[in-house]
Amino acid sequence: MASSHWLQIDRTVRFGDTDAAGVMHFHQLLRWCHEAYEESLARYGISAEEIFPRPGQPLAVALPIVHCSADYRHPLVCGDQLRVWLQPERLDPGSFEVRYSLRCDGHDVATGLTRHVAITVETRRRCPLPLAIQRWLEASNLSAAG
Repeated sequence: MASSHWLQIDRTVRFGDTDAAGVMHFHQLLRWCHEAYEESLARYGISAEEIFPRPGQPLAVALPIVHCSADYRHPLVCGDQLRVWLQPERLDPGSFEVRYSLRCDGHDVATGLTRHVAITVETRRRCPLPLAIQRWLEASNLSAAG
């Protein structure tokens, strides 16, 4: 499976993503990053049920975001076509981060970062990453190296 299939997500800036000045509202960037992360997992073959809780279907391990950041380099407006590149990296056996690079018309327009830690839902203590996430990280790392 080509890594670009799950590490490169395209999206369009919509009117509802903009503020009264007609440019992307600042909070949209982290939402787009998380949506790209979710889409990347799905394209890789990891179902939402394996990672995200659902009513009546508790998970053994949660992956809360413990740090996030965003940098804006160029205004985005309704209709802009974006490409979001994901760069996942394991930090240790129980945590990882994803760096996001957003490009529009060949220009870097924004970057984002989310850092996730695995915890057991029952004890709220750190634990190893779920196997599905480990595989996604390993495959992403191999793709970046190759």
